[in-house]
Amino acid sequence: MTSSPIRGRPRRATAHIRVRLTHAVLGVLTGAGWLVLPVMTAEARDPVPAAPFGPTASAAAPRQDGTSATDLALPLAAGAAALALAGYGCVRRTRRTRSRTTPGSGPAPRPATGPADAERQARAALRLTDDCVRTSREELSFVRDRFGELRTEPFGRALRTAETELAAAFALWRRYEDGVPGEAGALLRGPAGVIGRCAEAGRRLDAEAAALDRLRGFAADGPEADGDRGGDGDGSASAEGGVGAALEVAERRFRELTARAGTARSTLAALRRSYPPSATAYVTGYAELATDRLVFATARLNSARRAADTGDSREAVRQLRAGEGAVAQAGVLVGGVEGLAARLAEAAGLLPAALADAEAERAAAERDPGRHTSPGAERTLAAVRAELDGGAYDPLDVLRRITRASGRDAGTGAGVLDTAALLVARASVAAAEEFVAVHRGAVGAPARARLAQAVRELDAGHAGRADTAAGEARELAGRDVRAHGTAYTDGDPAGTAGAVLAGILPAESADDGVPPAYGGPRTRSRHHP
Repeated sequence: MTSSPIRGRPRRATAHIRVRLTHAVLGVLTGAGWLVLPVMTAEARDPVPAAPFGPTASAAAPRQDGTSATDLALPLAAGAAALALAGYGCVRRTRRTRSRTTPGSGPAPRPATGPADAERQARAALRLTDDCVRTSREELSFVRDRFGELRTEPFGRALRTAETELAAAFALWRRYEDGVPGEAGALLRGPAGVIGRCAEAGRRLDAEAAALDRLRGFAADGPEADGDRGGDGDGSASAEGGVGAALEVAERRFRELTARAGTARSTLAALRRSYPPSATAYVTGYAELATDRLVFATARLNSARRAADTGDSREAVRQLRAGEGAVAQAGVLVGGVEGLAARLAEAAGLLPAALADAEAERAAAERDPGRHTSPGAERTLAAVRAELDGGAYDPLDVLRRITRASGRDAGTGAGVLDTAALLVARASVAAAEEFVAVHRGAVGAPARARLAQAVRELDAGHAGRADTAAGEARELAGRDVRAHGTAYTDGDPAGTAGAVLAGILPAESADDGVPPAYGGPRTRSRHHP
């Protein structure tokens, strides 16, 4: 499974169009040949042999110098019919391709030809499905703001099912990576299971995409917009009304985030004064990125408003969804700074008790030779005590070292050390999740798989393993982003480069491409009436 059939014209559709055009050309050439034949024979010295004289010949019409209307009718009709059929087929196929809103309208993934090909398809499926889930989650948040939980429950249920299937696919992939089976058949079954889970996740989202468009008033027959604008039920009025109401939701959230972004910038400056650079390293640049997303959102929401005012509902929906995606990611970035401030404060409050418990456990281990203690624990705790006395320290990193030194980083108990271990793990998972979310246009399947593993470990209460997996995910994602770079080197005042890197716009057609929407692989890049 690859992303190319999603954003471009399916190969099968192109093949059908070529066949129809070929038939049309052959029909025209045949008709032209029949038209030219009398002209070619009119000047020939040896006429075309005639049928033998007889009763039938004598009954024929007298010979004429030109071509009769009857002779011209058949070839002209054949050529016209061929052109009409080809044109109808071409238009019908194009409309179906551009307005994919139902499952089954896209090409099926090709069968894997070997283990290496199966692995490539599985990685592509994981990345694409993860993008679908993330985009669907973002758009659904705007729909819930407008319609509430009750009316959006079918879409939330489909999203939760897709999330479950995707989590299972990532778990399958992790087991496959940990130990590849020896049989040749099993080499294909592992990735095949991943692809199957991803396909089911996408299917559930695809099945609800059209209904979500109707609820938002984006479809030609959207019923909800009539009540919003008092429309008469025609398609354009409904779609325009739906965009107008959706714009109000997006603009309200935009204004809230603009205020929060300014506060987050001040918060980050205060954190830098209180803690060493390592404590705030992973949110460095978040305020600037949030501003970049908000600048992009401003342009897109304004364009959506203008398109809606002129009745261009299709363009209005396209611009609206790009603006919504940018607003959602600005929220992730601002929330990242706010969350870090809260976790640092909580970690600083836990530190004295956690250090005291760790030192008490070490002392008890010294008195009881049979009690386990981590090697080097005494040196680590002494270094932590000296660091705390020195003043500037990273509370989360200190907690990490304390829990690991005490051997209590599992996070499965109710003590202070277990609480500290879970806090550290949650901070690591949040950092990795935020980074992947706002850079997903460049982040590959390995980083996403490690992040999914970190979430599984955290849900199971395995704090230490969750912390480790999240750190690996963040590192892998960072490598992907550095390798990806950007195609915009001459400045980007509209924030387009950031939108491409964030997965808000397709890289191959950033200026006029269709932003991804709620849906699976077959519907996420759909056009609208």
